[in-house]
Amino acid sequence: MASLCFPFPSLLLLLLLRPFFTVAQTTSPNITLGKSLTAHSGDSFWSSASGDFAFGFRQAVGGDYLLAIWFNKIDEKTVVWSANRDKLAPGGSTVLLKTSGQLVLNDPAGKQIWSSTFTATNQSVSFAVLLDNGNFILAANDSEIVWQSFDDPTDTILPSQILKKGNKLVASYSETNYSSGRFEFYMQTDGNLVLYTRNFPSDAISNHYWSTDTVNVGFQVVFNLSGSIVLIAENKTILDTLSSNNPTAQTFYQRAILDHDGVFRHYIYPRGGTGRNSSWPKAWSLSKSIPSNICLAISQGSDSGACGFNSYCKLGDDQKPFCTCPEGYVLFDPNDVTQSCKPNFVPQSCAFPEIDDFDFVSMDNTDWPQADYGHYLPVDEDWCRNECLNDCLCSAAIFRDGNCWKKKFPLSFGRMDYSVGGKALIKVRRGNSTLQSQNLDRNCKNKTKIIIGSVLLGISLFLNILLFLLTLLIGYRFSKRKLLKFNGGDPFILGVNLRAFSYEELNKATKGFKEQLGSGAFATVYKGTTLGSVDDNNLVAVKKLENIVKEGSGENEFKAELVFVTKENTGCWFTSSWKTGLLQILFLSLQNQLGIQEFNLF
Repeated sequence: MASLCFPFPSLLLLLLLRPFFTVAQTTSPNITLGKSLTAHSGDSFWSSASGDFAFGFRQAVGGDYLLAIWFNKIDEKTVVWSANRDKLAPGGSTVLLKTSGQLVLNDPAGKQIWSSTFTATNQSVSFAVLLDNGNFILAANDSEIVWQSFDDPTDTILPSQILKKGNKLVASYSETNYSSGRFEFYMQTDGNLVLYTRNFPSDAISNHYWSTDTVNVGFQVVFNLSGSIVLIAENKTILDTLSSNNPTAQTFYQRAILDHDGVFRHYIYPRGGTGRNSSWPKAWSLSKSIPSNICLAISQGSDSGACGFNSYCKLGDDQKPFCTCPEGYVLFDPNDVTQSCKPNFVPQSCAFPEIDDFDFVSMDNTDWPQADYGHYLPVDEDWCRNECLNDCLCSAAIFRDGNCWKKKFPLSFGRMDYSVGGKALIKVRRGNSTLQSQNLDRNCKNKTKIIIGSVLLGISLFLNILLFLLTLLIGYRFSKRKLLKFNGGDPFILGVNLRAFSYEELNKATKGFKEQLGSGAFATVYKGTTLGSVDDNNLVAVKKLENIVKEGSGENEFKAELVFVTKENTGCWFTSSWKTGLLQILFLSLQNQLGIQEFNLF
């Protein structure tokens, strides 16, 4: 860390370049109160006096618009500031410098999306202007700055810009997505300058991975016109030089940005003309990176690291990190390499370990330093492999210098670098048994199960219906047989549709067949009363047949008599028969029109 004092106050003034001094030096066209711009597919911006910068609408991926400031003379049109990065404006939106001096962004319906905010002062805003250093200001009549974009940076600082205590840069999500991302560069109020990971998608900071260790002494980050970026103390002492030995801002466009990958980078781009910069390529060239290797810088905390979970970080030939999934894994979102990776196979089950179905992919100089749950030493690589293979919770193992670390899901802070050493052993399923093939097999099995289930359900339904019908039939036959048995088992008697009485009922009705009315060769007639009656007016005759087996014709005579009584005697109150063994009874009302003397006693 450098520690220098400025020998001349004038040099310090040149370094700091106070904004009101810059305003006085420009002849930028003023933007008067009431002026506005509308977001549409054509050019819609206000330019600085030199044309180096523009303020207006830039169309983002997806078609909506970003209210931004950008380098306007280079092909890339690189954005250096934006007002609505997390809430893009639809086409037809307007930015208006109101007569009150406030700069507002409204959607086509007039709803406010963003506005400039500033504390009340004695000076009112008279005009706005975009300076040649890329700073958009709202100024009073005497050119005093009331509000400026330099005080509210997004992810970039420019020459002559100061990052004050409490200010921070927040990285974009990706190169094409300008919304707030996963990292921030924070000039803390305690004086420490820190790079943090963010607990994305919230705004809370998570873990720091670089700092100047200047608590209680740091004051401001200054990007001076000489091309250096320094952290100074309140007494103007340089505490740390972030970037130096660069061309001046007069010959090169310059910017320092917290890139979407979490690296703070200083870029330069040659201005047009001849001289020293004429041999430089017309592109942004990297001057300085902090940290130099972010893959190794982020190694602990509660998040996933420089890349997503189950992914690993590696520097490319351009010294920029890129994120990759290990073999057997794929990105959750193929269009977003910062996302986490997931297994492209059916993971090992603890219920059915299937040890023979798994093997390892070996990756040299690779590690996921977090998520350890087992550490063994001294062991050899084969022992480490077998230990992880037989453990259903082990998703990977790290073997290095006789040490074996078992890892569980999710793997975090992955990196591949020669300085790491050792090797990572990633457990994967053997062969081509990926999730896709497993899903196809599962779909086939599911279809087979559905067909088998449907067939079984149909058979079950058919058998249930058949059983139901069989139950009805058996019940019907049983009830019919019971009725036949109750009526002596004689279907002929059933055919006459008469009420049946039991022997006990008839015995009670005749008081034990006590009073005989007459007799014949096959039967005897007894006097009785209606069942349950004590009134002699309800008298009945009961004919008792005997010797029917012996004589053989009595039963036929009895049947004929029943038919005769049923068909001819319309005044019959009720008549029935009961048969058991050699006994048959005819039960007839004495009150019907067929007299007792006409009743054949056989």
